[in-house]
Amino acid sequence: MKDFIRRCLTGLIFVVVLVGAIWWSPFSFAVLFAIITGLALWEYYRLIEKSGRAKIESFSGIVAGIYLFIATFLFQFTSSGLLIFTPYFLYLIYLFVHQLYIKEGDALQCWAYSVFGQFYLAFFFSLLNFICIGIDPVTDEAFYNREYILALFVFIWFYDSGAYLFGVLFGKHRLFERISPKKSWEGAIGGGLLALSSAYVYSFFFTNLSPIEWLGFAAVVVLFGTWGDLSESLMKRNISIKDSGNILPGHGGILDRFDSLLLAIPAVLVYLEVLIRN
Repeated sequence: MKDFIRRCLTGLIFVVVLVGAIWWSPFSFAVLFAIITGLALWEYYRLIEKSGRAKIESFSGIVAGIYLFIATFLFQFTSSGLLIFTPYFLYLIYLFVHQLYIKEGDALQCWAYSVFGQFYLAFFFSLLNFICIGIDPVTDEAFYNREYILALFVFIWFYDSGAYLFGVLFGKHRLFERISPKKSWEGAIGGGLLALSSAYVYSFFFTNLSPIEWLGFAAVVVLFGTWGDLSESLMKRNISIKDSGNILPGHGGILDRFDSLLLAIPAVLVYLEVLIRN
């Protein structure tokens, strides 16, 4: 009972902070997700080091990932030029040059794991800025679309909740047993239907997309969110861990909470770009 209460309390605080920061202003959104990016990278580097796969200089990677998110936000919101990314490009060069001067570890492994972490976490999180911040073609001024970011989380939460509920009640056929033995087709289908239903209701409150377009948005989130979840499960299975961390009591780590989001972000960005351009 204590674990259940702790899990519920953690989940409630997590949702309130996340929704509050997204809704309050673009700056509160940017601050929160810059912190989330840093924490996700910290977890990732810690897991790689514990696995013994590579010895990575994590501090510079965390700082660089946070900077990339902030720079991307400023690039969109203040129309800053590409020069704002110069420190991050210098970090990428440093990653390679650094290996020339150290005499320990496998350079190729260090490069691979370091660059993968930046791409998988820092780059994907940074793409959130292109989803929620648009540029008015007439005034050339930035505007904040909090509805898109909120929708990402709402649809994922409904999908995850439905997948768990339908999986427990009706799950018999494994979805991807090699990677995640507990996930079932029944859970995935039930979660998907619940996410689509939530998108239809969502369309009555936020009319910047039509009901059909919101349903398409949810379908993209469900499909790529499932792949994102399975991809993180595969990564954890390869390094023989269950949870990425324990920063969220009862819920695991930051990577565990945002795994579905990571692959959904670029997919939703492409989806919205296609809608806007057409």
